[in-house]
Formats: sequence, structure tokens, C-alpha cells
Amino acid sequence: MPRKRPASVASERPIAWLAALVLAGGLLAAPGVEAQRVDLVNRTTLRVCADPANLPFSNEQGEGFENKIAEIVAADLKVPLEYTFFPQATGFIRNTLFAKRCDVVLGYAQGDDLVLNTNPYYRSTYALVYRGGTGLDGVESLADPRLRDKRIGLIAGTPPSAGMIRLGLMQHVKPYPLMVDRRYDSPGERMIGDIRSGDIDAGVLWGPIGGYFAARGGEKLVLVPLLKEVGEPRMAYRITFGVRNQEDEWKHQLNDIIARHQGEIDAVLLAFGVPLLDEQSNPITAPRH
Repeated sequence: MPRKRPASVASERPIAWLAALVLAGGLLAAPGVEAQRVDLVNRTTLRVCADPANLPFSNEQGEGFENKIAEIVAADLKVPLEYTFFPQATGFIRNTLFAKRCDVVLGYAQGDDLVLNTNPYYRSTYALVYRGGTGLDGVESLADPRLRDKRIGLIAGTPPSAGMIRLGLMQHVKPYPLMVDRRYDSPGERMIGDIRSGDIDAGVLWGPIGGYFAARGGEKLVLVPLLKEVGEPRMAYRITFGVRNQEDEWKHQLNDIIARHQGEIDAVLLAFGVPLLDEQSNPITAPRH
């Protein structure tokens, strides 16, 4: 999921992160000299902060889509790629980006002032996942009456929770934990397994997680982007790179790289089953150029 404040998304990512703030840094030189912004970026290597076991996003083996996108960025910069791995739970940003052990986080939801956001490199949404042929074919919204008595999986504390409460769906919900160390637990993957086994009828997941696991590890499941939900919180989020506050030059450099390679980035995301949306919430089914 996107990273926002802990109340939204952690193992679900990006939204687990919109929380905490800090750092700034302007230094004044001698009188009459314009203030210089602090820039701690290592220009000889691309230093990326990432989770060591968080597919489909990243892992130590370089198999996630954020790993692949980091390779695109490093190739553009013509520098080696280096990782600082740390579980994406409490303390991730403090122990990586703010500790100056790395210079960029891939996969950060737009709108949090904890970090400085680049332009978004994709926009995605929460999605409903279910087995085809089980009476839910054609469901496009959580308000569909066919879901009223169904057992639905939900990552606790994520944005769809509010809408499901309004719709009276929580009494049948099976909750899965939000804040986990993915080296030891994979709630989204477990939810997908429970849908396949029939333990639950459907699940609601951040689209990149649902899209990846629904197509792997067993029977292919139906994934429906939640584009027709009414009210707050919203289901769709723009995802950016996160850098340290006030490192504007670095942010602009990354923005240029995103723009130059948007088509390649789209191709990576689509290959991983990420449901991509344009700004009008139309599905993107082919790389943009």
C-alpha cells in the first residue's frame, strides 16, 4: 500500500509512512552571501533505502519492482547502485534516510512532509480480490449488495476500513496485521492464500500487493480496482521517491529521470501486475511514452 502515517499502511506500503517530520538545513555563509541548502547526497553512487524482504516492492535479491526501477535510475546517473536494507516498520526513515546511510526511498505516498517528495512515478489504488465463479463476478464496488454477508479480508487500519464501516461490512471482516516485519510475516500473501482456500470470500488490498500475489502461487484471482467508492478516505494514491527535506536539487534531478524513463518504469510496474491509473483514474494498460 502507499506509505502514509502508521494508521494507514506499513506492510501495505506507501501509506504507512506519512508520519513524523524533521530535518531541514540551510547554512548561512559569510554576510552578503546567499544561503546554501544542505545537500548530503552521495554523487558517486545511487544509495537506496529499501526493505530486505518486501515483495513485490523490494528484497535483498533485487527481485522487486522498486529494485528494477532503482536500476533504471542508477543507469541514467551512470553510477553504481548500493542499498541500505532495513525492515519497513517503525523507525525505517530514521534509521536509513535520516541517518544519512542512503539518499532516496522508492515508493513513498505523495503528501507527507516527513520527506521531500519527487513527482509521482505511478498512481495506483486499493483493489478487491476474489475467486472467479463464486458469485462475485461483476462486483465493482464495496457497496455491491453481494458483499454484504461475505467474509472479507482487510489489512487493519488501512484506508478501505472507513468505507467498510460505513457500509456495515466490518462484522464479517477477517483482519490481518498492518505493522509487520516482512522477513517473518506476509499478511497480504496470507490473505491471498485464504481467498484461494475458501477461508474468506474476498480481500481488499493495496493494488500493487493484490495484483502481484493474485497472479502467483496458485489459481489466478480476479482483481478489481476500487474506482467507484464514495467518500473519504480516497482509494487511489500517487507514489513518489522520497528524499531528505530541502535537498531540492536532488529532487529535481530525480524528477528529470522519472520523466525521461516513464515508459520503462510503466513497463516494469505492469509486468508486476500493478494496477496503474492516470490522473482521470482511467486504467493504464501500456507504457506511456
